[in-house]
Amino acid sequence: MTEEKFIEDLKKNDSDAFKKLYEEYAPKIYGVLKNYVNHDEIEDALQEVFIRIIKGINGFKGLSKLSTWIYRIAVNVGKNYSRKYQRSKETSVDLEDETTQNHNIQAISNTNVKNEVLEELDYQMILNIMEKLDKEERLLIKLRDIDGMSYNEIAEIMEIPLGTVKSKLHYARKKLRQFIEEANLV
Repeated sequence: MTEEKFIEDLKKNDSDAFKKLYEEYAPKIYGVLKNYVNHDEIEDALQEVFIRIIKGINGFKGLSKLSTWIYRIAVNVGKNYSRKYQRSKETSVDLEDETTQNHNIQAISNTNVKNEVLEELDYQMILNIMEKLDKEERLLIKLRDIDGMSYNEIAEIMEIPLGTVKSKLHYARKKLRQFIEEANLV
């Protein structure tokens, strides 16, 4: 099914299309929200994202990919929750969602950041290292290296210039490399 047909079905309130939307995007949105929302509120935030998608799908004009639009909604909801509850750096990327755990480990191991080392690290070490990054750095690495999004898509989602995405991602990876080296994992 093409993206255009899928969007058309969503706009027609097709229940199968909404089911497919949830199955495909819930784990991805969950991963984004974990950068902003504490564990107790994540289900509420996830529900809010899907409510906004359902309410807003008829206004989707197709100027970007559907996934980019959905991620933008997820980031905005996450930021709203973050502001609302004024949390500090307690929020972390928790990749332990059982439905995406293996995919995330494989995707992380395929990044440009010490491929050989990451393949040998156990899952908890990866989580601990990622937690040392600030939430924007974690989100950048997640979107690019785990979810495989383009730099342009990330720029649109995060509402920052393309050059800033590349620069911040470079420094986030450099920082991650440094944490790996400090942990004597290389």
